[in-house]
Amino acid sequence: MQWKHVDISAFGGPENIKVITEDTLPQPAPGQVRVKVLTAGTGFTDTVIRQGQYVDVKDKPPFTLGYDWFGLIDAVGSGVTQFKVGDPVADMSVIGGYTQYLCVDAERVIPCPEGLNPASAVCMILSYTTAYQMLTRECSLKSGDSILVHAAGGAVGTALLELGREMGLKVYGTASKGKHCLVKHYGAIPIDYHNEDFVERIAQETGGKGVQAVFDTIGGKYWSRSYRCVAKGGKLVGFGALQVTTGEEKIPSLLFGFLKLLALWPMLPDGKSSGFYNIQTRRGKKPEEFKEDVATLMQWLKQERLKPAVAAIRPLTDAADVHRQIDKGEIAGKVILDCQQTD
Repeated sequence: MQWKHVDISAFGGPENIKVITEDTLPQPAPGQVRVKVLTAGTGFTDTVIRQGQYVDVKDKPPFTLGYDWFGLIDAVGSGVTQFKVGDPVADMSVIGGYTQYLCVDAERVIPCPEGLNPASAVCMILSYTTAYQMLTRECSLKSGDSILVHAAGGAVGTALLELGREMGLKVYGTASKGKHCLVKHYGAIPIDYHNEDFVERIAQETGGKGVQAVFDTIGGKYWSRSYRCVAKGGKLVGFGALQVTTGEEKIPSLLFGFLKLLALWPMLPDGKSSGFYNIQTRRGKKPEEFKEDVATLMQWLKQERLKPAVAAIRPLTDAADVHRQIDKGEIAGKVILDCQQTD
């Protein structure tokens, strides 16, 4: 039986993304399950991995891209008793998700409720769990608090907007003008970062007090400016680095710059705090917490409390074109790959 996966042949641009056809299905080893992957998420983290700048990926090309996926158990290896064929499952694989089939340790995958929309379900893994953990694990926020979300029209940004609304927060979001309708759709207040100074706007909106939390995925010079928007007792949470995707910065320099700021800011007598969030690092330290948070989000999705911003559902073989769109910042929300559709 033929099946496909999407690999990079070398680190670099989307031109290095290749569709590979295999003639034989992989067989699960003892303790593993084989998954028929229904959907895979895409996002700027995938593009950073494609460029060879993601610090948690040590693999060298060729390898299969794909940070997160959702699918159905297709076969079980010996010793696996907790799953059966047909069970819906998901995982944050970091690499390997742009595929029609994969084998993975049964202990790693997360069981999901029956009947979920595959495109919405995969949004819960990276995008929504990142947003949920930053809002609830990294910060102490209560209903009525205000937050600022950068890149609010993106996959994690829209997740922060929706979850912030669920928590009763007042949310401000920076985004290009074309994404303001999406920001408003989630009940947030858009800030046009091209034509407005977000530091001044937040000061005006809050009477100079600032917001209780800022979630900054832009990086570089934005971190110090975002820190100015934080109220006393509040927190700046850095995550990701969009300036890597745009080519303005490299991961090592961004991380060094933020670590330097983390060392300096506690010395200021301003009552503010800061930290850098990485979902993979946190999962490694607290795997059960990760499973618990994903399970919570999947249940909320099942209850129709959440409606992720799915910009488009594209065939698996369109991965290279999707990466070109991500590189240009053209996507509002998240593009999902339908892994069982290849043309």
